[in-house]
Amino acid sequence: MADATASSASSAASPTFDEVFCGLLPRLYRRAVMLAGSRQSAEDVVHEAYLKLAARPQRFLAHPEPYAYAFTAVLNVARDAYRKDRRQVLVDGMDGVEEDGAGGGGAGAPAGGWDGGVERRQAEIEAVRLLGKLSHRQAGIVILVDLDGYTLDQAAKIMKVHRGTAARHRARALDRLRAYLVESEHGQAGR
Repeated sequence: MADATASSASSAASPTFDEVFCGLLPRLYRRAVMLAGSRQSAEDVVHEAYLKLAARPQRFLAHPEPYAYAFTAVLNVARDAYRKDRRQVLVDGMDGVEEDGAGGGGAGAPAGGWDGGVERRQAEIEAVRLLGKLSHRQAGIVILVDLDGYTLDQAAKIMKVHRGTAARHRARALDRLRAYLVESEHGQAGR
């Protein structure tokens, strides 16, 4: 009886792997969608990352910043999935579907009022589309620094690269994003 009380007291003091990971799930899913490009792929990526981390839960729990540790696992799984998918041969092109899905639906939103979250969702879809044009390292650095608010030094440590490498990846990513935005503005102006 005393052993059961002692073990329940120790488990109450330190959270379990599942408790910590589940607390991070909403944030990890949002970032995984940005890396993987779709909700279904993001769910697969987060699930695979969970399985990898669950194999050694003490490393995850002992890490000073569990989100950073989990994000690194998600980034690695997303990169591996991308490499695997890139080797697949596509039967039909999806160019028209991508263009219609990312740009449509803006005309029906009411001006100046709440639109039910449509504008926010369109912005998220556009962010996912743009991040999908970057390498996984570039997207990871942009997500950590510009969306999650980490410093460049912290992001470099999380991604296990030198600070200069992280800065170079981020600068190249932002240059590419700016170029894509300018290109899309010129494309829309020509319509």
